[in-house]
Amino acid sequence: MEDFINWFEDQEWFFSFRRWIIVLLIIMGAVLVSRILKRTLKKYFSHLDSSGNDTQTNFAFISNAINFLFFIGAIILIFYTIPPLRALGVTLFAGAGILAAIIGFASQAAFANIVGGIFVVIFKPYRVGDMIKVGGLEWGIVEDITLRHTVIRSFQNERYYIPNSTMSSENILNASIEESRNCMFVEMGISYDSDVDLAMKIMKEEALKHPSCRDFRTEEEIAEGKEQVITRLISFGDSSVNLRAYVWADDPITGFVMKTDLFKTIKERFDKEGIEIPFPHRTIVYKDAKKA
Repeated sequence: MEDFINWFEDQEWFFSFRRWIIVLLIIMGAVLVSRILKRTLKKYFSHLDSSGNDTQTNFAFISNAINFLFFIGAIILIFYTIPPLRALGVTLFAGAGILAAIIGFASQAAFANIVGGIFVVIFKPYRVGDMIKVGGLEWGIVEDITLRHTVIRSFQNERYYIPNSTMSSENILNASIEESRNCMFVEMGISYDSDVDLAMKIMKEEALKHPSCRDFRTEEEIAEGKEQVITRLISFGDSSVNLRAYVWADDPITGFVMKTDLFKTIKERFDKEGIEIPFPHRTIVYKDAKKA
């Protein structure tokens, strides 16, 4: 450490105003050219696709790649321009075997993330703006795709920073990849003594009254008499008959809000119509205390 301090103090370039100007100009030039390229790319992508998600994904990844390349290029140019730094860099990379091993290991992981990000941009299993679920995490919206990681914003306004290599190996559920419309499963359990047909009728009526309920039937399906909201008995539980209504919405977020509204309105209708929603009962038996 003392040798390094002595070497650093002996270098006249540190006090050379001219070389600091060179360093400053290199950094400013890299930032300026990077911004110009990013603005040019933004204008270019804005004319390619008006739908949004594909354009945002490509632009986000390429923009991050440009920043990374210009940052690395500026550092290399600064080391190459200033002889003492160039000599120091050669010494460090040539003589420090442990440092070289660490850099090699880190670059291996970094390269895997870069390749993973390139695959995401090419094959597009998800895009910026898509609503996805990764592994055991909660649902979220893709905010950014960098060279290293993908940023996902949860509905609690938290951010998940997931390496691209991990994203390539995880199971991803995408609710926005092909089309935004979404079919919500509104499930209710009723007692075995309740009227199943009446309960299914109530679920259908309440779904049709909701302003977010959509009719995506084709003309052929309408002609065949297919219902807009289909209700079915899906299973028998230990204490309930389980019903499900299939209700369509414009997108998953709107569908979620609609689903919560329907739980409330259906429960209120069930109470009025005498449809019982069962809940667990527990029987407690008290034994007589032992006589003294």
